Amino acid sequence: MGSCIICGTSVDGHICDLHEEDVLFEFRGDHPNQLTTNRYYRGSVDGFAEFGVFVDIGDRVTGLLHRSELDQRLDSLDWEPGDTVFVKVKNVRDNGNIDLGWSIRQAEREFRGTLIDDPEFDTARLAEDVAEDESGNGREEPAADADSEPSPDEQAVEATTDTDSSPDDQTAEATSDSEPLGDDQTVEAATTDADAAKVSQADDSERVERSASVVGQGSTATAESDDTSADAESDDAVDHQRDHPVVTVDSLDDHEGDDVRLEGEIVDVRQTSGPTVFELRDETGTVDCAAFVEAGVRAYPDIVEEDIVRLDGDVRRRRGEIQVETETLVALDGDERQTVADRMADALDDRARPAAVDALAEDPTIEALADDLVDAATAIRRAVITDRPVIVRHSATADGYVAGVALERATLPLVADEHRRADAQYHYFDRRPLEGGVYDMQDATKDVTNMLENRERHDEKLPLFVFVAAGGTRESLDGFDLLDVYGAPRVVIDDAVADEAIADSVDTLVSPSLAGASPTTATALAANVAAHVNEHVQDDLVHLPAVSFWDETPASYLDAAAEAGYDEASVTELRDAVALEAYYQSYEDKRELIKDLLFGDDEDDVTGLAGNVAEQFREKLATEVDTATANIEHEEIGGTTVAVLDTDAFTHRYDFPPSTILLDELFRQADSETDALVGVADDTLFVRADETVDVHDLADAIDEAAPEAAVRTRSAREQSIRFLSGERDAVIDATLAVVGERF
Repeated sequence: MGSCIICGTSVDGHICDLHEEDVLFEFRGDHPNQLTTNRYYRGSVDGFAEFGVFVDIGDRVTGLLHRSELDQRLDSLDWEPGDTVFVKVKNVRDNGNIDLGWSIRQAEREFRGTLIDDPEFDTARLAEDVAEDESGNGREEPAADADSEPSPDEQAVEATTDTDSSPDDQTAEATSDSEPLGDDQTVEAATTDADAAKVSQADDSERVERSASVVGQGSTATAESDDTSADAESDDAVDHQRDHPVVTVDSLDDHEGDDVRLEGEIVDVRQTSGPTVFELRDETGTVDCAAFVEAGVRAYPDIVEEDIVRLDGDVRRRRGEIQVETETLVALDGDERQTVADRMADALDDRARPAAVDALAEDPTIEALADDLVDAATAIRRAVITDRPVIVRHSATADGYVAGVALERATLPLVADEHRRADAQYHYFDRRPLEGGVYDMQDATKDVTNMLENRERHDEKLPLFVFVAAGGTRESLDGFDLLDVYGAPRVVIDDAVADEAIADSVDTLVSPSLAGASPTTATALAANVAAHVNEHVQDDLVHLPAVSFWDETPASYLDAAAEAGYDEASVTELRDAVALEAYYQSYEDKRELIKDLLFGDDEDDVTGLAGNVAEQFREKLATEVDTATANIEHEEIGGTTVAVLDTDAFTHRYDFPPSTILLDELFRQADSETDALVGVADDTLFVRADETVDVHDLADAIDEAAPEAAVRTRSAREQSIRFLSGERDAVIDATLAVVGERF
């Protein structure tokens, strides 16, 4: 029996089932059937094809990473033949073909350990065990890289200590006539304590190359000397430490190859099969700092997350990313700790609070909500700065998508600037659509499950949830309550008529209705928040509010879009195209297509792609409108004309357009004598009217008239109501009576 290298659970081998996907495997076999599915393997790029990338995993073992598995376009992948990459083995087919999956982790240090998958053994083995076996068989150890640290023998220095040191404090006595140190013993550095010197033992030069040597982590040696000599050496050590310039994380690119000092907070600690990786954050950014004492052994065990520390180390570039190889790491306390903490807190407040920016266009609603917009932007900026993932949940509508993309456009560059990981933009930001603009228990349960798993497996902070064109009404309260149990922060930016209870359930709320401001779109709100999040992308956002209006677009937004190169026809093309793709991407969103629609690179044809997609939108919508119009029935109730459409019988239920878009268009085209439109499905009805519909009040009235139907509001944003399908006829009669009375 062995133990899991991550959690310590007793297992056959070195990794438990729970953490098998957290480690990296090196394959030593020569046949596809020897691979284990759902493991992540190191590989090298063999070549490219139109449909994907071929990756060599082992001797004569090559798999295909299909382009559908990539999180970006194949032609934008910056891999070259021979590059080391990391992939997941998803399936090994009967014919030996290997289906590979994408790994968001593309650096070895992002895994929590490395194991050797050798078919000659029953279980995966530790890399150091394999190295020892190979060394014992007369095989030479790999030579260190040219830019690696000097070997332990080259680093050996003589340590002297006060002759008064007690025997208990001495693990090796060194005097002028003592025996020389063994070949495998080195003294890493002089200690700052004049009474002792720290000595570490290294097995070979490869260990030093793999990571930073750790002062104070090895064995201890003492030597006889007089007080004057000891004091002089201590002073020299202190002076040497002072020679390290104090720098900030954002300046490390300028200090590659230099010894530097950093001061900041430890925000994450990861133990790999080699070094311990401390993620340090200061007032300017974060960086990984590797500390090595022994393979798989925790360096500086007293240093934990949230410690304020001083770290000295050597700035290196590993696999294209800057990291610091740690020489010394000390937790600060007292006045020193407070000074650094205060400096970081002040800098965080300054950085999180956005600069003053002008509104994207003249809009009284935006002016009335100015403080709320700044608060929402501050929450997003603070999350990015403090390594908290940002998850945007938006309604699966044109307005919801454009609003969500506005925040994405502003936030992603900040994430890239803040984090040095190549995959940071996918790790620290996500955008997902919501059905009906409601955050119900099903959505919340999925999000909570994911965030808890990420916290357990990857030590992630709980994310900041930003709800756009969603979350403003009481249907989302249960979902918010579940997030609140775990303390996940929440921001809501919603143009719908909001319920006051929402204000008590979220940290920040941007709502025109609660502020007594005029109605607008969620995009108008979110795009102005985005301009505060990142003032450098403001020019990219100017045309977005105009795209989000279906009719009666404010002239100020049309003028702003025109100045940005989008005339009214172009704005309409964009809206229609996004509406179509919003429907088809409502369950699995991809960034690239919506981004290409809204931010086309062709200045002479800003809606080239959108024009093609918008044409499909118009054709599909026109066909459904013609069919539905021929089957609308009109009811006269107390002087009110109500149009009724059976949406189950006279629409294509699983194709575009959805009932919401179809009914909106039907009501826009209805003659002036039609006061209201009711669409009825098997267990759902939709209401459209010239007057503002209080769907909660309407549902209560229908429920009172049809008490057996269990009538409930489904989505205030969609103006939809749910009921028991067995009571459909009773609900239709009750709805017509209530609508006829009110409209």
